[in-house]
Amino acid sequence: MKTKFTIKKHDGPGRLTKINKTETPNTINLKKYHISPNQETPYNIEKEIAEENIKQTIKNATQDKKHEIGVIQGGKYIDLRCKCAKKLEEIGYKYLIIANSDELLLHPQDLIETIIKIRKTLKPTTYLIFPFAEPTFIPLLSYLGIDFFSKETGAYYATLNILMTPTKNYELNTYKIYEMTPKELERYNKNTIDFVLREVRTHMENNSLRNLVEERASSNPQIASALKILDRKHQDYLQKYTQLY
Repeated sequence: MKTKFTIKKHDGPGRLTKINKTETPNTINLKKYHISPNQETPYNIEKEIAEENIKQTIKNATQDKKHEIGVIQGGKYIDLRCKCAKKLEEIGYKYLIIANSDELLLHPQDLIETIIKIRKTLKPTTYLIFPFAEPTFIPLLSYLGIDFFSKETGAYYATLNILMTPTKNYELNTYKIYEMTPKELERYNKNTIDFVLREVRTHMENNSLRNLVEERASSNPQIASALKILDRKHQDYLQKYTQLY
């Protein structure tokens, strides 16, 4: 991927960037890119196995000549995640997927620690991808420094008959808000994700992304917990780019 990268501004640790003609945070269609073969690693696994899986992932990534998108493996072990991310970057990968994203969202402390330590490990020109994030989590993840979210998320949730809103998901068999065809639901979900990302970028422009994250935290215990951990343990990370008035 040939890219022209510019950081337009920071709002806290979150970054508003321009990659060629695309502003981030944004979605990325992973189906259009080559993802390097990697050794899938369960979140909860013995460290020795996770280490062996990383070695195989790095070996595969080194042999893969396209160097488009690499995958950060390592399970729940943050030191291994950082090691994997740094090595992928050194090989030449500029786009990196954070594996086990669904598990990380269930563990707020691991989520915060993992993203922050990986972001600190990498160069600013390396882009982080967090796949299949629900819209309600996108402001927090963007605030932490995530650049891209998978474009396929809306379609995936549509196959489960789930309607996505900026603050909550609704299983339409239980919450009969709309009657939609699968295509209509997919389009609705994609529009929701597009709106939230536009919302995030606009708040970044206005230095108010933190306000948006706090709004989401008021209705989501996982986000509230993550924000408390972030404020308590990582003031240095928050204040590095926070503007003073």
